[in-house]
Amino acid sequence: MSGKRGAGEVSGKPETGEVPGKPGDYFVYMVECSDGTFYTGYTTDVEKRVWTHNNGKAGAKYTKSRRPVRLIYTEKLSTRSEAMSREAAIKKLSRKQKERLAGWSPGPSRKNE
Repeated sequence: MSGKRGAGEVSGKPETGEVPGKPGDYFVYMVECSDGTFYTGYTTDVEKRVWTHNNGKAGAKYTKSRRPVRLIYTEKLSTRSEAMSREAAIKKLSRKQKERLAGWSPGPSRKNE
């Protein structure tokens, strides 16, 4: 899924290891946790943030007990304020709406459930 939504560029599953951006870009991202739940956040460096969720001590409290996580959605925005607002809007969506937004398909551990 690729195109424009509001002030940001939208993409479903990004290519592994590559999320385009430059200094000053902000991203809203969604990861699927090992228990099948979704976590949404914002950052300036998606690759580093996902790594931190999986390995770092500074990862979100929610994801620390639900590792590993896998990136399923990113959306590029121009300002921190836009990213924070978009993150809040995504968090209010139902699970089905989040699945549609991300073009989501279950991870290997969830396919048979």
